[in-house]
Amino acid sequence: MNIQEIQQDLTGISQNPFKFPATYSFPPFFTPQPNTSTRQSQLQKWSSLIQAWCRHHRIFKLSLIEAVDSPLFHNAVLRKRVSLAEARNILDWMTKPEYAGDGGPRAEWDSKNKTAAWIWWKRPEEWAEVILDWVEGTGQKNMVLTVYELAEGEGTRLQEFHGMDPEVMLRSLNVLVKRGKAQVFGSEGQEGVKFF
Repeated sequence: MNIQEIQQDLTGISQNPFKFPATYSFPPFFTPQPNTSTRQSQLQKWSSLIQAWCRHHRIFKLSLIEAVDSPLFHNAVLRKRVSLAEARNILDWMTKPEYAGDGGPRAEWDSKNKTAAWIWWKRPEEWAEVILDWVEGTGQKNMVLTVYELAEGEGTRLQEFHGMDPEVMLRSLNVLVKRGKAQVFGSEGQEGVKFF
């Protein structure tokens, strides 16, 4: 899903406009701060904002090229924007587990050229629990479902994981496989899953 599709709000999941935090209206928020403690606070606020933005718009992979021109990194009212280099620095910070403070990094680069990153507003381990709760709550244990059914099926339409990026879905399911709670089988694009 790209930024233009998000702005058109095609799924209807997020009918309300995104509410930016107060710091978004503060011009220095868009400039790297020289003081170490202020910079750490700034990076934490950016991390929270990026996660909230991606969650609201159901973005799993954030393209930096598109994002720097979106309202996420460009406050048109203030005429302030985060440069591509600074957006990359923020995401670099989000990929470091020591700065996450709550169990792990909140982003992961998709490639070495750092043009797109997975944003973990929920990590695969957290998604695995959400999916497993749904499976147990709907009596789907010992049933075979396709990965497509889980992500796009009518039965999951009201679930938070509906519309999930296939790669994030497979990563989450692999967490369940490692825990002995599921088995994934089939070829790429045709995967099925059985829950135990």
